[in-house]
Amino acid sequence: MSEDFFRMFQLAQQGFYCSQILLILGLEARGKDNPDLIRAMTGLAGGLGFSGKTCGALSGGACLLGLYAGKGTPEEVEHDRFRLMVDELVKWFEDEIGSQHGGINCEEILGEDFKHRAVNTKCGNIVASTYDKVKEILAENHIALEGAGE
Repeated sequence: MSEDFFRMFQLAQQGFYCSQILLILGLEARGKDNPDLIRAMTGLAGGLGFSGKTCGALSGGACLLGLYAGKGTPEEVEHDRFRLMVDELVKWFEDEIGSQHGGINCEEILGEDFKHRAVNTKCGNIVASTYDKVKEILAENHIALEGAGE
């Protein structure tokens, strides 16, 4: 089991959701924490506030790209390829995850398990795959995961 996957498992055991886990990992790679941001990420959990809509791993992955390549202060500008990076993530998610699970919505991916709030290994695998894809996209765009955004 990889160190990242083990950390994801720990965070899930602590009650964090897909979108939160992705941002915690991104912040930790930068040597930071931000409980307010992590709390806000709850709004993406369960497919936009547990509505079953867009998977929190996808929306959280887009937010993770934003953490590294988005605009955060009036003086900053977003990375010139930010929107292309998000497009790449969405296309990958649709092709890889959506095609396997019948769509990109949380309710489609989990089916009956969504209604019963059953713990599902699908989520862990999807979060791990999404995290790897985000790291790949960042690397392709010469953005270091570790120590970025000092």
